[in-house]
Amino acid sequence: MILFAFSDYEPMARQLREIASVKLGRFTLTRFCNQELYAVVETPVSGQHCLVLGSIAPPDEQILSLLLLAHTLKKEGAFKLTAILPYLAYSRQDKLKRGESLATAWAGALLKTSGFDQVLTVDVHSQRDKQLFPIPLISLPTASLFAAAINNHRLNDAVIVAPDNGAVARCEAVKCAAGMPAGDTSRFEKQRTEKGIVHRGPLGKVGPRVVIIDDMLDTGGTLVSACEKLKQSKVEEIYILVTHGLFTGTKWTQLWSLGVKRIFCTDTVPLRAEINATDISILPVSALLHEKLSSMEDES
Repeated sequence: MILFAFSDYEPMARQLREIASVKLGRFTLTRFCNQELYAVVETPVSGQHCLVLGSIAPPDEQILSLLLLAHTLKKEGAFKLTAILPYLAYSRQDKLKRGESLATAWAGALLKTSGFDQVLTVDVHSQRDKQLFPIPLISLPTASLFAAAINNHRLNDAVIVAPDNGAVARCEAVKCAAGMPAGDTSRFEKQRTEKGIVHRGPLGKVGPRVVIIDDMLDTGGTLVSACEKLKQSKVEEIYILVTHGLFTGTKWTQLWSLGVKRIFCTDTVPLRAEINATDISILPVSALLHEKLSSMEDES
């Protein structure tokens, strides 16, 4: 297998090269004077299974670059093409609402049209995403990574809390992987209003230490609201485990004043340089990807 990685994901690509039997491919993406994108593949790929590691998240140049590279690899004879998108952007636009875009299906259609045969991602937002994609969408769970973080930081005595009903199954999977008692996960019921997010709860017992588990920290609105409720419930220490750390805007920074001691997130989204990572722990997903890539190699 030949791995073509965009610059933001070069550290992950180097990790994969060290632990997996993949060769790093070379390519360049530039623009003509008229601003049209131009891709050049410098590694022979005829008859090869090619992996493209990158993102389709804004800025929009990222999705256009990835699609153009894929089309060029197929043109050059790539036998099979797998998109490795650790964070699957547009996955939250998966609800069929009259008059509104269904961008999850749109993104899937673009990936297929450009030559991708399948997509490998980490902790996809919902099962609806798989239903909307016209090509196989393989999602790797992060339960083992989160369980290791809980055990390594001695958080086994903390109460696991789901910030909404949709996160309950994720919490139960982590508890199982960490060897914690299953069932009765404390949770919140979440409602989105014109004024923002409203939480009811916590429903279930909480203690002085809690761990909130979710798939994403974007602006932080959901987690801020949940932590406000936990603080009112006399919770003293809060730890947050999320797969995708987008850290958009500044609202999420309120978490530090609400009892949050540490945020754990994976490296599916490269942490921006301007973010103070003193109290943020990064959990690499390369081992998860390696395991899946190894099984793909055995199948080919």
